[in-house]
Amino acid sequence: MPPRPALNPDPATRAWAPAPAPAPGLLAMRGKLLPLAGLYLVQGLPYGLQSGLLPVLLRARGLSLTRVGLAKALYAPWLFKLVWAPLVDTRGSPRAWLTLSTAALGLVCGLLASHPPAAAGQAGLPVTMAGLLLLLNLAAAVQDVALDTLAVRLLEPAELGPGNTVQVVAYKLGAVLAGGGLLAFVPTLSWPLLFLLLAATYWLAAALTWVAPALRQLPTPLPSEHPRHTLHLGQDLLAVPGTLWTAGFVLTYKLGEQGTSGLFPLLLLDCSISAPELGLWNGVGAVACSIAGSSLGGALLARRRQPLPLLKSALQFRLGVLACQTAVLFHLDSPGASLAPSTVLRGAALLSLCLQHFLGGLVTTTTFTLMMRCSQLAPSALQATHYSLLATLELLGKLLMGTLAGALADSLGPRLCFSVFLALSAMPMLYLGLAPNTLA
Repeated sequence: MPPRPALNPDPATRAWAPAPAPAPGLLAMRGKLLPLAGLYLVQGLPYGLQSGLLPVLLRARGLSLTRVGLAKALYAPWLFKLVWAPLVDTRGSPRAWLTLSTAALGLVCGLLASHPPAAAGQAGLPVTMAGLLLLLNLAAAVQDVALDTLAVRLLEPAELGPGNTVQVVAYKLGAVLAGGGLLAFVPTLSWPLLFLLLAATYWLAAALTWVAPALRQLPTPLPSEHPRHTLHLGQDLLAVPGTLWTAGFVLTYKLGEQGTSGLFPLLLLDCSISAPELGLWNGVGAVACSIAGSSLGGALLARRRQPLPLLKSALQFRLGVLACQTAVLFHLDSPGASLAPSTVLRGAALLSLCLQHFLGGLVTTTTFTLMMRCSQLAPSALQATHYSLLATLELLGKLLMGTLAGALADSLGPRLCFSVFLALSAMPMLYLGLAPNTLA
């Protein structure tokens, strides 16, 4: 006997009618977004490890803010994505690149399981561990190019908002699992066990990538569409409408926010907030707020909100929150200031972290949607390279300020340093007025 269909009561006839089936377009979009969500989640694990766990670990062992910031030089492979992006565009399939790079991440995590972090009294990271982290970033950067290529080719224009929400939210979930999660569980679980679990996660993700139906049906460019390997590739990329403006925006829109978000938690650590509590607030609570902001951005974009007006409003609110955080820092830097559990100042400091990450998530999702919209204006055989160019510049802006923030604080002092960050956060608001009509 065949199974009976799901039934819904019909109040008009008091009879039972078949339940309406989901729209085919919605089912197709879910089939695309689910594998993308899983892949972006595992892609966020290395970032969470190095941005959430290692800075607090090194600072707790007495390293200066300058040396903690310089540890972010391990992200260097991400700045050279343009080297292999043309290969992903023209050699093999993005699915094959994605599978191999994800499996390589599992291999490096397996090797990291035998190299624990720096012990107390060491000057910094052991050389072997630093080398493995460089390889981890190299594999993650290759995976990023392949995954972004899949997203650009897979998503329809109407799916960019939900698609970029999935991208940002899943990536941040992976980051918080490897950042705040590791801070919470390292005292209980051993370092080798944690990295073996990460390795198993990557190998499982690689297997699922290879068999996912939505990724197997990805269209590939025709041979005639492959770009010519000439010295004019850069000119071809810059000739895509809106590229120059988008490149300038993504290079500068996070400068001030990145400086404060990287430095403010470490200054709270100096003010007697414990590392586990800081990991809870900055690694879990703040990232949860960031995910909420990213989800709000995706919901607004899905309702046909245009990215540029939404960015303008979000940047204005972000500037206000950073101004309040700077005021909190000025008070913390004054004699007699205290962050005792019952003080208003402590609540204001932690609240500013959450609000900052909420608005940061909203700004990031909207900006990534703008980047992908710009890349879709390029020929299909150039889209991976074009998006990698924009993503590299976006990362360069964040790494530049994230790396130099500690040195600026040590040389200028926290007050002047945060005043500079506040001024940098106002710049993107002015730059939005120069946006071309092709991105509207």
